[in-house]
Parts: sequence; C-alpha cells; structure tokens
Amino acid sequence: MSDGDLISELYAGCFRRLVVQLYAVTGDLNEAQEAVQEAFTKALATPRRFAELENPEAWLRRVAVNVARSRFRRRRVLDGLLRRIGPPPAVADHSPEHLALLAALRGLPEGQRQALALHYLVDLPVDEVAATLGVSAGTVKSRLSRGRHALAALLTDSDVTDTTETGRIDARS
Repeated sequence: MSDGDLISELYAGCFRRLVVQLYAVTGDLNEAQEAVQEAFTKALATPRRFAELENPEAWLRRVAVNVARSRFRRRRVLDGLLRRIGPPPAVADHSPEHLALLAALRGLPEGQRQALALHYLVDLPVDEVAATLGVSAGTVKSRLSRGRHALAALLTDSDVTDTTETGRIDARS
C-alpha cells in the first residue's frame, strides 16, 4: 500500500471520529473540522514518516488537539488586543448613494474595480496601486479611466431607473 493510499484510507476511516473527538474538546464544529483537516495536511507533508507511525490515528488526534489549542491561544490574545483598542469605528454607510456605488463597483471587471477602490477609496497614489496589483502605472491609469467611464454609466443608468420608478426627476444626475 502506498503512503497516499494509507492516508486516504485513514481519512475515510477516522475523519468523522476525530472531528467528533475534537468537537468535544473545542465546543465548535467548524473549529474541530479545521483542526482535523490541518492534521491530515501535516500528514500529507511527510507521508513516508507518517506511514512509519505505529498508531497514525493517535498522531492525527494529538496534532489536531495541538492545532486547536494553538488557535485558541492566538484567538484569546487577539481578543484581548481588540478589547484594549476599543470598539471598531462605524464605517458602514447605508445611505442610498453609498449602496448604489457599491452595487455599481460590483458590476465592473475585477481589474477596474481593484484600481478604483485602491486609488479612490484607500487613497493610494497610482504608483502604489500599480505595485500592489503587480501591474504597470500605465495599466492602472488605463483601468482607472475605463473604470470611471463604466462607473459613471452604471450610476447614470441607476439614476434613470430611480426616476422612472418614482415618476420624479432625481437631482443626482
């Protein structure tokens, strides 16, 4: 039996059992599943050494428990840090204009949307947007120009739709 076959067979035979055991440890089904999956991933990283273990299921259980404990400790530290800095600032804007802008942005091609968001919403200069996206400054300028035109068309279309539905002229256009 190959090393990969052994891991596949173990996965089929003991994944659920390990998840149930880790669920009892963590109290969170998703956390238990992720910990067990990470344990299997570690087994796949060194299949020969894993195949030589006397009790591979016990090794998987131990690794999964250690993963869950590490994640719990990291989450506890992060929660403490977040409590120290206070509640997050209120950033969500639920105004109709903001929602229309977000909907229009979702209608753009990914490159244009990323360039517009980084340049106008995050306020990065063109060179920094180019470095972040891994493209040239000329490409960013092109995406910004095309994105602005497409966004204007999408927002104008939504304004026309608003006026026809309400029967009055909207001052936004």
